[in-house]
Amino acid sequence: MSIAPPETSLVETRRVQCDGAVSIRRGKNFTPAALGHPRVFLEIDEHGYVDCGYCDKRFILKGGPADGADQSTLPDISAAAS
Repeated sequence: MSIAPPETSLVETRRVQCDGAVSIRRGKNFTPAALGHPRVFLEIDEHGYVDCGYCDKRFILKGGPADGADQSTLPDISAAAS
């Protein structure tokens, strides 16, 4: 049995970036958190999603094959940093 990724993000482009930082809401503004990992650029392939190799965040291509799928049933697809 697979486990769903800890965090997912629906995106509209195949090339995404991740730095592991979570935005902190302060009133109406969002401030990037200081903690995270080195910024990496990831490419979503024909599966319609990619997982960050540092923090396991999953990026799902809007309208792609993984959009709307049960994320816990999909295998991890980590991309190398570029």
